[in-house]
Amino acid sequence: MSTLLDAYSEAVIAASERVSPSVVNIEVRQQGRQGGSGSGFVFTPDGFVLTNSHVVHAANKIEVTLPDGERYEADKIGEDPDTDLAVVRITAPNSVPATLGDSQSTRVGQLVIAIGNPYGFQATVTSGVVSALGRSLRSQSGRLIDNVIQTDAALNPGNSGGPLVTSNGEVIGVNTAVIRPAQGICFAIAINTAKFVAGRLIKDGRIQRGFIGVAGQNVPLHRMLVRGHHLPVSSGVFVAGIEPDSPAARAGLREGDLIVGFNDQPIPDIDALHRALTDYESRARANLTVLRGTEKIVLDIVPLVR
Repeated sequence: MSTLLDAYSEAVIAASERVSPSVVNIEVRQQGRQGGSGSGFVFTPDGFVLTNSHVVHAANKIEVTLPDGERYEADKIGEDPDTDLAVVRITAPNSVPATLGDSQSTRVGQLVIAIGNPYGFQATVTSGVVSALGRSLRSQSGRLIDNVIQTDAALNPGNSGGPLVTSNGEVIGVNTAVIRPAQGICFAIAINTAKFVAGRLIKDGRIQRGFIGVAGQNVPLHRMLVRGHHLPVSSGVFVAGIEPDSPAARAGLREGDLIVGFNDQPIPDIDALHRALTDYESRARANLTVLRGTEKIVLDIVPLVR
């Protein structure tokens, strides 16, 4: 037992030592007054920092403190309230970028470590496991964020925007929310979603996306369905919920359907659907390929642009 505990401790220590140099404290001011604080992490060598949208939203001034105590004024590059993600940038010669992992390979039960600055206590480390995958969480903008990671690694106010990392020290999520008064129910935005959103924010400063009104989760497809319909994907998006009077509802999509294509693009997961909707042109009619039971059908749909 002591050997197992020692191995667990060593994994947490190694991961936190690898990632902690990248984790920053973020303080914001709004119209001349203190507006709150949160966490973030450097993810590129040239000083781009990933955090939550709700940490920096409406900020007039953003100040970033590195683990060595150096403070820098940051520029807000862009934010996406729909996924509660934001990118700011600092000019700091000694910033250390974190290594981004692949949230698609995350498994329920695996060890994860959360690092942040709860209540101003800098570089606080907590650990736990991945409790569930494929959760949906409603953002402050009202949109459902799909493919969210649930963890029991303790998060508190100020942890928002910090990294959720594996035992190898790779970031697989951006810590974003807790459910009060429950204990051990915390959430992180999957890093694959964050990579895509951050890239668009750096490029354009904002994200405009098509909206169809679906809450979904990634699921594998039965091999007989894949072979029988000659599908180019082995997984799809399970429709867990549909918003009333949404484009999906008007198109005839049903709960329990499996989305496998959008505008003739293969859709193996939620991130692929988000990318397709982000590239969607306003008011254009699209087609949605779904599996309903053992049948493959194509629905006409006109997404809204938000």
